[in-house]
Amino acid sequence: MASLSALAACGGEKSATAPATETAESEAPMQKSPIVYPQTRTVDQSDDYHGVSVKDPYRWLENDVREDPEVAAWVMAENAVSFSYLDALPGRDAIRARLKQMWDYEKYGLPKKKGGLYFYTVHDGLRNQGVLYAQEGLDGAARLLIDPNGWSEDGATALDAYEPSEDGALVAYLVQDGGSDWRTAKVLNVKTGAVLPDTIDWVKFSRLSWAKDGSGFFYSRYPAPKEGEAFQGLNRDQKVYFHRLGDTQDQDRVVYERPQNPDHGFDAEVSDDGKYLVVTVWKGTDQRYEVVLIDIGNGDAPPLTLVSGFENDYSYIGNDGPLYFFRTDKDAPNGRIVAADVSAPSPAWRAIAPEGEGVLVSASLVGGRIVANYIEDVKSVVRVLEETGAPVADVPLPNLGSAAGFDGTAGDPETFYEFSSFNVPGAIYRYDVSSGETSVFKEAETPFDPSAYEVKQVFYTSKDGTRVPMFIAHKKGLDLSAGAPALLYGYGGFGVSMTPAFSISRLAWMEMGGVYAVANIRGGGEYGKAWHDAGRLAVKQNGFDDFIAAGEHLIAEGYTSKERLAVFGGSNGGLLVGAVVNQRPDLFAAAIPAVGVMDMLRYNQFTAGRFWVDDYGDPAKEADFRTLYAYSPYHNIRAGVEYPAILVTTADTDDRVVPGHSFKYAAALQAADIGPRPHLIRIETRAGHGVGKPTDKIIEEYSDMWAFLAVHTGLALDPAYGR
Repeated sequence: MASLSALAACGGEKSATAPATETAESEAPMQKSPIVYPQTRTVDQSDDYHGVSVKDPYRWLENDVREDPEVAAWVMAENAVSFSYLDALPGRDAIRARLKQMWDYEKYGLPKKKGGLYFYTVHDGLRNQGVLYAQEGLDGAARLLIDPNGWSEDGATALDAYEPSEDGALVAYLVQDGGSDWRTAKVLNVKTGAVLPDTIDWVKFSRLSWAKDGSGFFYSRYPAPKEGEAFQGLNRDQKVYFHRLGDTQDQDRVVYERPQNPDHGFDAEVSDDGKYLVVTVWKGTDQRYEVVLIDIGNGDAPPLTLVSGFENDYSYIGNDGPLYFFRTDKDAPNGRIVAADVSAPSPAWRAIAPEGEGVLVSASLVGGRIVANYIEDVKSVVRVLEETGAPVADVPLPNLGSAAGFDGTAGDPETFYEFSSFNVPGAIYRYDVSSGETSVFKEAETPFDPSAYEVKQVFYTSKDGTRVPMFIAHKKGLDLSAGAPALLYGYGGFGVSMTPAFSISRLAWMEMGGVYAVANIRGGGEYGKAWHDAGRLAVKQNGFDDFIAAGEHLIAEGYTSKERLAVFGGSNGGLLVGAVVNQRPDLFAAAIPAVGVMDMLRYNQFTAGRFWVDDYGDPAKEADFRTLYAYSPYHNIRAGVEYPAILVTTADTDDRVVPGHSFKYAAALQAADIGPRPHLIRIETRAGHGVGKPTDKIIEEYSDMWAFLAVHTGLALDPAYGR
């Protein structure tokens, strides 16, 4: 079971020509005259936090751009300055042309098998949104079911999650508009292609789970927000509903709620045998859940509380009759598999698979066996077990990289997974858990040569002596004798692991002649709960120290220099970039904090921000406030110190990390005396936090970002690049 609480985290992006030549930083083109930034109005706003008066002169920039004309005017003025600068950057047009070439191939999603049909998405070339197909048999013809590319003029309305009914006759799916976290649920008749009248609004952080008889599906949603609060108001009072086909939304039945605990959220999934609705209750981003079983066939039966207390992870894997399997970290920080007989008067847990050296990321029950997906030293290792926990075999993976998927049913040994790495585009594989046979289901021909790049994993020492892993990738044969332009990426939060994964944009950076590095800093989940705990709350600084040490390691080992090192991160990674630039502005030539959490004293006042207290702490508590205030990017800009070139990126419709974070931070940067390099903000329209962003907007954004980084790290493109 995928953690729905993780969806509420501030996650960001979970994407042969002649070689580039390089110039020294002193030769890199810079602006000929100082940038004139818009004059941003300040207000006399101060707040008292535990006896400390904290000024917030740009508080008014928190207002919703769709509701406040002054904020909208500020956005237009900032974009005018930024795009004037970005449009004139040397190499930008060539980078955009090459990105379009590289993006132009088919990208496949993992299939779901129902009623003899295989359902899967395809993001076809340069089209803005992926489409949904149904295919009969492994080699049958594919039929187009849903194409969202005509849903809006700007291509910013997307097909999000989808779920076929058990017989494959219907598909329930979620529509996302303009990058918002809000979803609208609809239903498609697979045979006729007709969209049914059934429509459900105000769905957020929810799966769709069909009753086995196809009569309807379960989902979770929040109450309709008050006028003007849809994109900034706090999300509370989620409930689980059942939608019967043909009913209107107001007829949907509440299946489970906790009115006495409006901060609780619910992930509802029908069990494999259809007997129970497994409700996983969450209240933050930590994997600490309660689990409640609701008897679907007996509406009078009281809910069965299987797990209580919000102390540990209990993630539903599947069931074989009354035996229900779960992943848990109770007495096993790296995860183990347990099971309980729910037909017993007092279900007791039995051990199935013990904790291992690697981190158990997920598991599924397929063909009477368990497929367990582990991370070992930040690489995927997948093991097949009997239901008793006895080992059967390891799934043979193509290379060092990341595997995901492995869904299926208890009665069918067929499962599918995706594998990718920094230099390996994602391919979809079919795996038979009975025979151990692996075959390719879908694999595209790419307009670039992945074999032209090399990837290595290194370990370096952080400030406190901790050994931290990092991946480094670049073109084979890249001249590193004088160091190369390098881009260091990180996240370090919410237990999210940065495993090797493919990204067209990152490959483009490497093709341009840059080094790409990913530091697996503390706060992530690369080494389980202990690694996460070592980089959050009172010790969040450890992750910043790890990231700074990663940059120092790249310099010490000759990959780059201070004049050529750039840093990039999104969401919690945007916070990371903002914090380390404040702490070590001398270490970096350029920085891109994307959709970042920049005001650590007010982050929990908007939309899903209150969930992040698990990782950041609560500003209302004095000890937490003092930790947060010490590294909050907005509050710690150091006037009188020369900063690197900074390009802040956000979107006006981001309702995960509201854009006021980036607006206030950018205004403060521009008002501070931090040197002559540009400190710009690029504000996208109708793009949200990243999910569902149309292809044309993605290409334009990366064209701007990579051109900005090229100029400020001294990377000069070959004149033939992009042609």
